[in-house]
Amino acid sequence: MASGPVSGERPDASATTRRRRRVGWLGGSFDPVHEGHLAIARLAADRFDLERVLLVPAPRPPHKPDRMLAPAEARLALLEVATADDDRLEPCDVELHRDGPSYSVDTARALRERLGEDVDLYFVIGADTLVDLPNWYRIDELCRLVTFCAVTRPGSPLDASPMAAVAGEEAAARIRAHLLETTPHPASSTAVREALLRGETPEHVPPAVLAAIRERGLYSEGGASSRSTSGT
Repeated sequence: MASGPVSGERPDASATTRRRRRVGWLGGSFDPVHEGHLAIARLAADRFDLERVLLVPAPRPPHKPDRMLAPAEARLALLEVATADDDRLEPCDVELHRDGPSYSVDTARALRERLGEDVDLYFVIGADTLVDLPNWYRIDELCRLVTFCAVTRPGSPLDASPMAAVAGEEAAARIRAHLLETTPHPASSTAVREALLRGETPEHVPPAVLAAIRERGLYSEGGASSRSTSGT
């Protein structure tokens, strides 16, 4: 005889209702990745109960047009090394095969296509980015596609009012409700590159990442990204 629920018995809610998946997204140059990047990604995973956080290297960030970066494939490879021991962190190449300018709204669309419509995207950004956020390309659409998570210092005021004027008070309220309060990490990609250029051992770089950098000859005299060390 076929088995089934007893007459009048309610089915398990988990069988009929599926919680939307939560995936984080942290972008940047990652030139190179350091412990500060990883700390922010892990904090976001803990704070917002994310199943994973995607670390998305930019091919050439528009705000750093004159700086030579290490090759994109090398930065992605270093991210793979850095995240190998944490299943919650995952390198993502979604921006590396795109022609033309790389806009966040395009990345959000591409991630939704990859991950499925049952995913809520949590976009981790620096609080200092908020002042310029209203000027981002198609910011109204981006607000519908992601939840912004602003990294800020504990107790620091955060002004989300410019977003209210562009995308509505609800969007601004969501930003205020998703703060990542943390003490600034001393790690700096600039400091890492400068130390390597001097032939020194940099601080705040996972040992496996440092070994991979040296194996590839990155950031050394004459190596990739050695001609300019501005930026982070």
